[in-house]
Amino acid sequence: MSATTLSPAAARPAPRGTEPAPPNPVTDLEIREALKLGVRNRWWPVLPSRFVKAGEKPVGLTRLGEPLVLWRDAAGGIHVQVDRCPHRAVPLSRGQNEGDRLRCNYHGVEVGPDGTVLAVPGQPGCPLEGKKAVKTYPSVEVAGAVFVWFGDALHEEAPDFVPPPQLAAPEWERFVCYADWEMYWRYSLDNAMDPMHGTFLHANSHTMYQGDTQAHFVTRDTPTGFFFEKEGQRDVNFDWSELVDDGALYVRLEIPYPPSGGPGGNFAIIGFATPIDENNTASFFWRCRKVQGWQRDVWRFLYRTRMEPRHWAVLEQDREMLAGCKPGLEKHEMLYQHDAGLIRLRRYLAQVTRRQLTELRAAGKG
Repeated sequence: MSATTLSPAAARPAPRGTEPAPPNPVTDLEIREALKLGVRNRWWPVLPSRFVKAGEKPVGLTRLGEPLVLWRDAAGGIHVQVDRCPHRAVPLSRGQNEGDRLRCNYHGVEVGPDGTVLAVPGQPGCPLEGKKAVKTYPSVEVAGAVFVWFGDALHEEAPDFVPPPQLAAPEWERFVCYADWEMYWRYSLDNAMDPMHGTFLHANSHTMYQGDTQAHFVTRDTPTGFFFEKEGQRDVNFDWSELVDDGALYVRLEIPYPPSGGPGGNFAIIGFATPIDENNTASFFWRCRKVQGWQRDVWRFLYRTRMEPRHWAVLEQDREMLAGCKPGLEKHEMLYQHDAGLIRLRRYLAQVTRRQLTELRAAGKG
């Protein structure tokens, strides 16, 4: 038997603090492809609550590339399931809401809130009955919207959803603005992490016409993300953005308001960009102010009667600028210092996705 000889380099131990590379590392292309449909293991808003009514027809939609059906039971509880009948895979959203179950119109198969097949009228007693055959998503309603947990194969169980304080704390009042935009979801976050665009694109708005047009920006880390802000300028314009990733991925920012804007100080925005597919985004913007008592009533009146149309006009400027923008524009960009926030955002999302894909691959699930 011949002895195996190791070269000197192979015999040396690996340098301290280093780990051998995985045998099949995740590639940059795989990361880009995965990110086209968002980040997994996060809570995402999928639809305003008012769009789903008890006793009415179920609602079908697509989020993160997955077909969903939303419906309310007779008590008003929300349920979110894959929009696919377990019999012939047609959409359950084309069926009927029976109060405690969905009934597929194709062959009458009935599915309960937990995904269990309750009845197969065409063949009673068949093996499909009693089987949990329809995926059911963890869901919760907060601040007028339905949030859904999109976990990967290693994280199907959802942690508790901890909403931003502006969406849950009693001292805050909020309105949800929702629209579907034809664009890649991450461009909406890029836009929010780019405070400088407000000085130019929104220069004719009622609140974003002031401030330095040649500001210098800095980043500041937080336990759940980072701030990107104008150096030496606060409470003048759209001066900073914060990326937050704490079980849900969103952007927070504030717009200074003059006294004519009513009580409550600065106007906070909580923004989510939920992927529909790689070319379309469900955009959610909560408009929030810290008001109580009579000030809450004043703020609600001012918002509904005067401010809401102005806010939609600003959002429309963003939508028009980004409409039709598909993944891959980055290869044509020439970025500069003002873009440091979105550069860091992109790197962060890539790092998160690389870790997730690496874990899945190591577990034999990716």
